[in-house]
Amino acid sequence: MLPENARPTTDREPEPGGGTATTRRGLFRWGAVLGGGALATACGTDGAPVVPGAVRERPEEIADPDVALELLREGNARFAGAREQHPARAEERRLRVAEGQHPFAVVLSCSDSRVPPELVFDQGLGDLFVVRTAGQVVAPPVLGSIQYGVEHLHVPLLVVLGHEGCGAVSATLEAVEKGSGPSGTAIDSLVDAIRPSVERAPAGAGGADRLAEAVRLNVADGVAALSADPLLAGAVQAGHLRVVGATYDLHDGEVAFL
Repeated sequence: MLPENARPTTDREPEPGGGTATTRRGLFRWGAVLGGGALATACGTDGAPVVPGAVRERPEEIADPDVALELLREGNARFAGAREQHPARAEERRLRVAEGQHPFAVVLSCSDSRVPPELVFDQGLGDLFVVRTAGQVVAPPVLGSIQYGVEHLHVPLLVVLGHEGCGAVSATLEAVEKGSGPSGTAIDSLVDAIRPSVERAPAGAGGADRLAEAVRLNVADGVAALSADPLLAGAVQAGHLRVVGATYDLHDGEVAFL
């Protein structure tokens, strides 16, 4: 669950007396969230209006990996259920994060256009530090980017996100099964990185089953590789970081954490 001191996210503007007023854009957004009906509000413990079912605003910085993971779970549940709230995307948020970023999770995901982490987890500006490559391959620049997120931005959660029917894994599986040689392109580097995972997928499984297992193994290998990095391992041992794997289902929109 979210921290108890969290507050609702709305589009709000300062009033002359130092208070805040919900903008017309905010009213329209909440009206859409509530199915076009009247805006029902109640007062929270801090006196701020609370909109039933609204995404609660998180603290600017989150240090607890479990809280970060719960935020992702809740966001994906909204996405998969077509109940997205599109939090932290108003002008006020954009101006705030322009002064500095405090993402609560690093997500290493595939470059596949159908798997944008910010949408899949229903997050907004400044929430996620995203690194993407085909097949979420852990190459040196990728590792360096992740290390930056953990070391300098103090992100408490690292997610390796694979997905159903991954084209990079599928191409590697095909190359392995056919015994294909190098293509002479940079794509070979992707195949070489994914090959160990694919080769461990049971050869007796059917096409779709073997691909699904290869995708899962590729995620697990990514988690293992990142967990073995000295800098990241040190953060894990100190309790500052948690590294998890996950897979995304293209059809139902759900993320399953491994």
